[in-house]
Amino acid sequence: MSEISPEEAARHRAKMEKRKAVQDAEVAEKTIEKGLLIVHTGPGKGKSTAAFGLALRTLGHGGRVGVVQFIKGAWDSGERAALESFGDRVAWHSMGEGFTWETQDIARDIAAATRAWEKAQELMADPSIGLLILDELNIALRYEYLPLDTLVTTLATRREGLHVVVTGRNAKPALIEAADLVTEMGLVKHHFKAGVKAQKGIEF
Repeated sequence: MSEISPEEAARHRAKMEKRKAVQDAEVAEKTIEKGLLIVHTGPGKGKSTAAFGLALRTLGHGGRVGVVQFIKGAWDSGERAALESFGDRVAWHSMGEGFTWETQDIARDIAAATRAWEKAQELMADPSIGLLILDELNIALRYEYLPLDTLVTTLATRREGLHVVVTGRNAKPALIEAADLVTEMGLVKHHFKAGVKAQKGIEF
């Protein structure tokens, strides 16, 4: 890297001072504090992973986290093992019985999704839970295992201060509309296409 002249350094400082003033003013305008409804969707990898990152943030600030898995079964995963090491500060419930192409039984899938939603509502009512992750709920909604309108209304009218994260591809428009924050994970490249299998620490 070439040496920076005093003139270049001064120009950069002036530019950053202006940028900081704009950023500070924008931040100062934000005065609302509320529980957020967050949706992670899209065809790309990382939706649940991002949600569990938020769980670590909540735990790092002394909060308590609830997790309800709607589709994924009770198989061992690295994030479950890690989060359960926090003891009763994490309430983890794997309520699914595997992906729909594995169960091949719609009545069984609907029953499992219904039980998971009942558990989710129980955790929403628990004032000690600051963050609730509804993992793969979008998949259950995509296959119409749960009543969309009732579910969205319940999420939108949850208790004040509760953050809820919903994951899974193909999020329904009604849920997106109700959400405060929606992130779509885009698929640019995936190692599965090159024949790489699911690996410990990456997929589970």
